[in-house]
Amino acid sequence: MNAPIGVFDSGIGGLSVLQALQSALPHEHFVYLADNAHAPYGEKTDLFVRQRTHAITRYLLAQHQIKALVVACNTATAAAIHELRAQHPQLPLVGVEPALKPAMALSQTGHIGVIATRGTMASDKFARLLDSVQGKARFTVQACNGLALAIEQSTLPQQATQAQERITELLVQYTSAMGTFGTGPSQMDTLVLGCTHYVFVEKQLQALLGPDVRLVSTGEAVARQTRRLLEAAGLLRSDPDPPLATQRIQLFTTGNLDGLQAAAERWLGLSADSCHQAPPQI
Repeated sequence: MNAPIGVFDSGIGGLSVLQALQSALPHEHFVYLADNAHAPYGEKTDLFVRQRTHAITRYLLAQHQIKALVVACNTATAAAIHELRAQHPQLPLVGVEPALKPAMALSQTGHIGVIATRGTMASDKFARLLDSVQGKARFTVQACNGLALAIEQSTLPQQATQAQERITELLVQYTSAMGTFGTGPSQMDTLVLGCTHYVFVEKQLQALLGPDVRLVSTGEAVARQTRRLLEAAGLLRSDPDPPLATQRIQLFTTGNLDGLQAAAERWLGLSADSCHQAPPQI
């Protein structure tokens, strides 16, 4: 089936998931929506996030006839994916969640750090996930207020320098508050990136924590699950040759178009022509 796959996030963070989807599904077309006008979701109420999730899903179905939806936002997944599944039972849906179980498989010390937004960590879904692994490893969790917003702002030329300084400040503040990272007894040797935005500061985190600390994100697992669902439903694209990335990826934003264009060029190698302003009524 040649309809596109929909992907959305509160902002640019979901582009890290889109990177993995591109790699796993080279024949597919994608429509990505960044809800920058309302980012970050992690500092909004559950009700607000659910309303935005439903509005964006309706838009992607009605205007782009998507055949599957990837909710590339931990906060939106936690708040609303159960409602989406109830309302759209025929639509293949994939969400994201902090990769606690993959991190357990990697950790040698048994002590794992988790960073995420306040909204993700306050959710019932995260509480159930954390409860499911209790006793199997030690988890130190840290809500990182302001970090996703600073990463968003780092794509805007007029705010980039100040935003980068803020990112560095917040990374030092939050990782220091968590305790000691390293490979020694009781130290955290693995850090779960529980927000898709955080993938874009991996290099800074690695430099801060040291080369022996493993950083774990969810993009590749989400891409594998998306492919499995499409295969099971017989919805994989039938084109024999993969199109150029510029022909198969369209990106939309409810906010600042310059920021999305800068992010798309920096992280996906896409031109400004791939980016568009979303309709104001979403």
